[in-house]
Amino acid sequence: MADNIVRICAKADIVPDSVKAFDVGDKRLAVFNIGGRYYVTDDECTHASASLADGMLDGEVIECAVHMGAFHVPTGEIKAPPCAVALRTYKVVMNGEDILVDLDRDAAGELA
Repeated sequence: MADNIVRICAKADIVPDSVKAFDVGDKRLAVFNIGGRYYVTDDECTHASASLADGMLDGEVIECAVHMGAFHVPTGEIKAPPCAVALRTYKVVMNGEDILVDLDRDAAGELA
């Protein structure tokens, strides 16, 4: 397995339609289970130093609990101000019951 692909957690650790934060090396990542599909983003809101895992998940949109800025989870696209910088996404790699992430690629599989 490539050095840039690391295990985050088991699928069972993320209940459906929820988000949970995990420390992975020097990063804090948010893992989302949206309708049985898994997504990984940076956990920190790009507007203020706040954990997105503490925010409110509404479908595919995560709203930051501090200033109510919002992002589209699958793409990282900004959905509501005051956020002005898109959220960093990561490519998810499933391995049996484990969720892994490619730290070098975004959700679309492009080099980040």
